Amino acid sequence: MNAPIGRTRARAVETLSLDSAGTRNALSAPLVSGLADALTDCGKDPDVRAVVLTHTGTTFCAGADLRDPPHPDALVGLLRQIVELPKPVVARVTGHVRAGGLGLLAACDITAAATTATFAFTEVRIGVAPAVISLPVMPRADPRALARYYLTGERFGPAEAVRLGLLTATADDVDEALATVLDGLRRSSPQALAETKRLLTARVLETFDRDAAALTALSARLFSSAHAREGMTAFLERRDAAWVV
Repeated sequence: MNAPIGRTRARAVETLSLDSAGTRNALSAPLVSGLADALTDCGKDPDVRAVVLTHTGTTFCAGADLRDPPHPDALVGLLRQIVELPKPVVARVTGHVRAGGLGLLAACDITAAATTATFAFTEVRIGVAPAVISLPVMPRADPRALARYYLTGERFGPAEAVRLGLLTATADDVDEALATVLDGLRRSSPQALAETKRLLTARVLETFDRDAAALTALSARLFSSAHAREGMTAFLERRDAAWVV
């Protein structure tokens, strides 16, 4: 089975596209593995100055694939790989982002979304918690605002995502908004980009070092719980979970 990742390159910028629109680009084991392999290639290639992470279809990423989820260790590894990659990673979003997809965004260095995009931490509605994705999310996001959306699963728009610190910018034309960003990266020294990124991500990586094992264990425990079984079944059956009042 081919990994569901599209790849193109223009003027030293490699674009990686989550290309599983039929599953709303959910984080399946093959998608996580395929994206990790593509990022490894980009990290080793001296002709790649920066990476753009984008998507096909109307959803950037719907979160974990409930039918074929990746192992929590694999998701931790992918998020850390984005943070540690010695090239800037820029997220380009023109669709909706849910749950684990917000972990991908938070791991990226620069993020831009169209004004039609929507966001939600939906884990609590299926009986789990945003555990592993907290590794990049919590060091970058405003804690008071984050508490609301973690606890309620509410949708919010791109302007609010900017306020939270999850997005760098939002625009009607996301490609126009990113053109200046990509031009700046193309004009920058590869060595300087790598070392500057190292400065910027130090606090995020401290969180990985300190909390990854505990949050991976929490994720595994919650996903095997009775509440998670009910929540995921309800989601797949398009009904309210038993606890909804």
